[in-house]
Amino acid sequence: IMIKQYLQNEHSKKEVDRMSAVKMGLTIEEAAECTGIGRNTMRKLVEWGKLPVLKVGRKTIIRRDTLERFLTVNQGRNLLKPDDVRRVE
Repeated sequence: IMIKQYLQNEHSKKEVDRMSAVKMGLTIEEAAECTGIGRNTMRKLVEWGKLPVLKVGRKTIIRRDTLERFLTVNQGRNLLKPDDVRRVE
């Protein structure tokens, strides 16, 4: 019984650590993995100016809240057609 309680406590601690470690900004690769959108498509969206980013040296960062807003605004749209994609701020 004590081992079971210990394992449950350890699991709870890991869950809290994981939730507190949620990133505010994602790289192109992380944003692509998180959304299921391909890396190249994500890069095109940034290149077309549809998805605002923060540049840090060579790294491109997309804010998580901006990405969520982008997905909501473009639900049902073809992200491969620049004229069909709505820009978010």
